[in-house]
Amino acid sequence: MPGVSLILQIMDNFSIRSPATSNEWDAYYDLRWRLLRAPWQQPRGSERDDDENLAYHLIAVNVKDQIIGVGRLHRLSETQSQLRYMAVETAERQRGVGKALVASLEAQASCWGTQSIVLNAREQAVAFYQACGYELGDEVDTLFGVIRHWQMQKQLAP
Repeated sequence: MPGVSLILQIMDNFSIRSPATSNEWDAYYDLRWRLLRAPWQQPRGSERDDDENLAYHLIAVNVKDQIIGVGRLHRLSETQSQLRYMAVETAERQRGVGKALVASLEAQASCWGTQSIVLNAREQAVAFYQACGYELGDEVDTLFGVIRHWQMQKQLAP
């Protein structure tokens, strides 16, 4: 996978890094499917797209070596990247896992020379991304006919 493997210890209860083993990759995609697709009866495989091999992937791992969060970044152009497939286990939310994943993905984007990051946030995640410094844009689509999404963007420091 492209990008530098990033390891960031946070608050002694989880770390952020790239998946390294086939078991971690399986757990990474399973978490994405369970949280982002299964509740809407979407099939396995729908949690992946054509950009997987070009993207930078991160996992949040707890002290029991369980994956509790995931996120992905890929380049749209020389100056813009997109954040996708962010998910944190329900029991681990409000503990800084999502913010640490976003900050780590933004750090990688900066290494690439990205000037801005865009994302399409589910309606219930808009406030989270605003707290991470993203600005709300237009409504973009409704996933599975029920999940409203809003485009959001953040300018990165040069």
